[in-house]
Amino acid sequence: MDKLELAKIALLGMQRQPWEQGVAMQAFLECEEDRIVAAMAKEAAYRRMEDGRTAVFGGTHAVTDPCSNGEGILYTYRNTGDEELKKAFDGLLEWALHKAPRNADGIVYHMDNACSMWVDSLYMLPPFLACAGKYEEAVKQVLGYFKLLYNKEKHLMSHMWDDSAGEFLRKDFWGVGNGWALAGTARVIAMLPEEMEGERRRLTDMERELLDGVLSCMREDGLFHDVLDRPDTFVETNCGQMTAYTIYRGVADGWLGREYLQAADKMRHAAESKVDAFGRVTDVCGAPRFDRPGCAPEGNAFYLLMESACEKLQRGEM
Repeated sequence: MDKLELAKIALLGMQRQPWEQGVAMQAFLECEEDRIVAAMAKEAAYRRMEDGRTAVFGGTHAVTDPCSNGEGILYTYRNTGDEELKKAFDGLLEWALHKAPRNADGIVYHMDNACSMWVDSLYMLPPFLACAGKYEEAVKQVLGYFKLLYNKEKHLMSHMWDDSAGEFLRKDFWGVGNGWALAGTARVIAMLPEEMEGERRRLTDMERELLDGVLSCMREDGLFHDVLDRPDTFVETNCGQMTAYTIYRGVADGWLGREYLQAADKMRHAAESKVDAFGRVTDVCGAPRFDRPGCAPEGNAFYLLMESACEKLQRGEM
């Protein structure tokens, strides 16, 4: 059995939080595994809260993480006509647009018990809004997170901002966090309609600048440190997968030049060497505490996303 199939099996066996269910579903969606996507969408819809948040068990304070399930739920509803999925999608969209807590500028907080913005939300929320056809709101959220978290000198994203205190909770340039920002923005760019070409250009300019900042931190082996500009932090696998995925999508979508492919291929090769005999991608920022190298559902999910994006680019299908 090849690495890709092993990685799929390993991902199915991993425990999940709302964002992990969402990114895993997106990975299987891009791998065209419709039956798996359908099973995961039904489970995400089944485990929803009264306020609309999906894929939750035991309660959660997460605001944007559950939104990462929306694209797979909508895709499966359109394929099946299952009304329970339609209810789940509508409820999740109602949560994102009208119930989720946000700051005075309308930018959605990451948690419902703190006035904080996390870079993770760039992947969880704006692509969901875009797939729902709420393009202007998706762009607004991307721009809002960049305004608060982007460092113009380093061309990197900080991790957490405390909106009530007006200061960073964690200013570090977390590698996986920058990966969330790159991949989420790339997904939004791909979904914007032609009439929003101005907004698309603005996002692609920001995305290329961030991408260049991340690539400036790449090690010779194609990997990154957990905190990108701190060599004293552990060497981590998933940032490279997320960045390679972004490059393959950017080249395929026409907003990124092919000169970036050499870096993407180097990161992909480094990640492929990290897949163990059980199909788990090792030395990613490890669940559940994310403070040491290990394994995590998003590590396997982005391995699948990266491989699928590379294959489709090679076939000229994206």
